[in-house]
Amino acid sequence: MIIRIFLLSVLLFALATCQDRDDDALVIAVEEMEEIDTPTVEPIGTESYLEGNSDYIFDQNKLHTFELKIAEDQLAIIDQDPAAEEFVEGTLIFEGDTISPVGVRYKGSVGAFVGCLSGPNPFSPSGSKVCTKLSMKVKINWKGREEKFFDLKKLQFHSMNNDPSQMRERLGYHLFGEMGVSTPRAVHARLLINGEYAGLFALVEQIDNRFVKYNFDDDDGNLYKEIWPISMEGAPFSDQEYRDALKTNEGNNTNVDIIRNFAQSIADADLAEGRMIVEQRMNLEDALSYAAVDRTIRHDDGPFHWYCFGGECASHNFYWYEEPGAEKLHLIPWDLDHAFENIRANVNPVTAIADAWGASQNNCEPFNSGPFSLVQWSASCDKLTQVWNTYEVKYLQAKQEFINGPFAQSEVDQLLNDWQNQIREATTEANDSHDDAISIGEWESAMSELQDQLEFARNN
Repeated sequence: MIIRIFLLSVLLFALATCQDRDDDALVIAVEEMEEIDTPTVEPIGTESYLEGNSDYIFDQNKLHTFELKIAEDQLAIIDQDPAAEEFVEGTLIFEGDTISPVGVRYKGSVGAFVGCLSGPNPFSPSGSKVCTKLSMKVKINWKGREEKFFDLKKLQFHSMNNDPSQMRERLGYHLFGEMGVSTPRAVHARLLINGEYAGLFALVEQIDNRFVKYNFDDDDGNLYKEIWPISMEGAPFSDQEYRDALKTNEGNNTNVDIIRNFAQSIADADLAEGRMIVEQRMNLEDALSYAAVDRTIRHDDGPFHWYCFGGECASHNFYWYEEPGAEKLHLIPWDLDHAFENIRANVNPVTAIADAWGASQNNCEPFNSGPFSLVQWSASCDKLTQVWNTYEVKYLQAKQEFINGPFAQSEVDQLLNDWQNQIREATTEANDSHDDAISIGEWESAMSELQDQLEFARNN
């Protein structure tokens, strides 16, 4: 399994219900689901998922089991072309409650699908599903449903196919959160599909308006995905480009003045003026804490890796939220499945960032890096990151606080021990059920490697 994951990574590198109720309609048996269309189940109002909140779903002390029922013809649609990311209807069953219909689709990018689809070109995912597990999204607010599922609109099950430790996302998000960064919550979860155990997944919180409401009192602002406030040329983007990145308040007339004006101010400022702008328009401590965690765990596939294609460079795997009242921007981490890889050495030559924090090279022109000569651009050439780099003392203080606090060996070892105990049986169950599931020996070896990486990071 470890070798399979490594080979798949190389390909990626080259790419640059109810509880004892009498209402039988609320619980649908497996045999019945295979014979009928997806049912419509009207909640009666006392279901646990209507009364509880998301803290229950992301309780770190629980390993929840979720079950999806998908009619065979609908499952065949998404199985034959997962990369289309097309929704079909299904039913979600959780602890005796049935939510139906819901939208279900596979999710991912090239990395998530590499080695798991039958198509011939791994760099353009196509073809049918050939791996047992693929990341999945469940849309609770399907076709206008107003009821939430423990106050959530969507569930995201990440396959962890590229992570033999099965810990990177859960640990990474936890560490960001412990340093005060607004971050998705993550736990492990068992997933069954049509009565069969699909395996162990990382259940990662969707970054949407429910996330915003949970994390911010001023919760009516704009949420953007994967657009840096300022371009590599040092200029704001167009209003339409900001609007295209919106994940809340989507619309052609949405006001994007806060992020655009922030970008213009940074573009026009020297470093001293830039510091004043950042201190006014961001939470400086949170921003430096973000950078300290990001660089310590080597989230090299995140906002400080500027990938370059066709002369244009940009970063990805992050969100921005802007508080409308205070007009402050907050950077939010995303997609940590390749974090922790490059701590001891740059074992992933696609994601590896060539520069140390605050350093740059090639006179701030794009440059080739790594064994595949992939092109990147130094983050410290970005005008916003340049400003953060001037807070050398505060950055080092944040890093030391992190290493002595949430990242301390005693803290992390206890977490990992608890989580290993929590998922061991589910990991064994998956290996007993599926030929392509990781074995206990391979998992334990990956866990040992992860802990070695963490110890190296604390001391270097």
